[in-house]
Amino acid sequence: MSLKFSTHGCRLNAYETQAMQDLAEGAGLTDTVVVNTCAVTAEAVRKARQDIRKLRRENPDARVIVTGCAAQIDPGSFAAMDEVDHVLGNADKMLPATWDAFGTGASEPVQVDDIMSVTETAGHLIDGFGTRSRAYVQVQNGCDHRCTFCIIPYGRGNSRSVPAGVVVDQIKRLVQRGFNEVVLTGVDMTSWGADLPAQPRLGDLVLRILKLVPDLPRLRISSIDSIEVDESLMQAIATEPRLMPHLHLSLQAGDDMILKRMKRRHLRADAIAFCTEARRLRPDMTFGADIIAGFPTETDAMFENSLRLVEDCDLTWLHVFPYSPRPGTPAARMPQVDGPTIKYRAAALRAAGQTAVLRHLTAQVGQTHDVLMENPHMGRTRHFAEVAFKAPQPEGQIVQTTITGTSGQTLRARG
Repeated sequence: MSLKFSTHGCRLNAYETQAMQDLAEGAGLTDTVVVNTCAVTAEAVRKARQDIRKLRRENPDARVIVTGCAAQIDPGSFAAMDEVDHVLGNADKMLPATWDAFGTGASEPVQVDDIMSVTETAGHLIDGFGTRSRAYVQVQNGCDHRCTFCIIPYGRGNSRSVPAGVVVDQIKRLVQRGFNEVVLTGVDMTSWGADLPAQPRLGDLVLRILKLVPDLPRLRISSIDSIEVDESLMQAIATEPRLMPHLHLSLQAGDDMILKRMKRRHLRADAIAFCTEARRLRPDMTFGADIIAGFPTETDAMFENSLRLVEDCDLTWLHVFPYSPRPGTPAARMPQVDGPTIKYRAAALRAAGQTAVLRHLTAQVGQTHDVLMENPHMGRTRHFAEVAFKAPQPEGQIVQTTITGTSGQTLRARG
């Protein structure tokens, strides 16, 4: 067999899988399976272990390498699995020397260094990844915050930024290769620049990209922390049509006491104020949001505050996470909500999200949209709504179409 990669979790993991694949191919590796794990929830770790066992059964003679956030946080438990040959930390997986050592047989069974000592993130930059239509560009890694439910800083380390000039040069190359949309990605996007000279902000980066890469049709930002949004980013929202009118917000809850116990940096009113102002500046703005259901100590009244946030912020695309305790986090030591209640609350949030999506989609019927084609029969609007076409369209191109109807959570296009 040749190389096989299995990726769990976020877009950044997918980005890094592509970088690892390039490094592994360059080192001439064969008969190797690499599992890039996620640690955002206990369920994510369980699924990674399940995947490792499955891949070992399917590839009994292959070398199995486990890396990613779960491997960084708890390398010993993965090294103890009979199915695993090597465990790599998040810093080590990005080093050419690591993969060269696999090629020569000189690698150690466990290579996991102190992620908190890592100060750079630009060494493994590749020219994006994704479909022929959309490329993802890493501009930041790590997180300096310590939310009480989150284990990710211990897997990713402290925040570090890719210099603006490096990002701009990379995006220029992507545009030259024909990409019509670039998505900026990272672990804590709104902390970008804090570790760079002069401490620029994310909005400064966005404005610089749009100014210096005038041929880029669409720029999109992945998840942001709304309380840390700077004036330049608000200016870009107001004045730059090539910045897509869709923001995914790391909200997590809509109750002030729960937000404090999460050690978040905003209150409920802050979230509502941001969404109100962003939509004032850009009336067609849509919002997605991460919300946790059943955080420890959450009462019915506290949960109702989170549920009402869907309406109060006019959220459209929800990522709902049923709370699960992560060992080593402060929240794991708080009084827990029982499982059936967590399940019920998550279902209620998802139902509210589905209602919001259908309301948004219904409002698009009869409207004309520019749609970026991800494959011949499916593309996405500027607001990230999925659009289905009967007749094939040119993949990777932006086509203008009229919306004729909806089907489930998908828009239907004329033609």
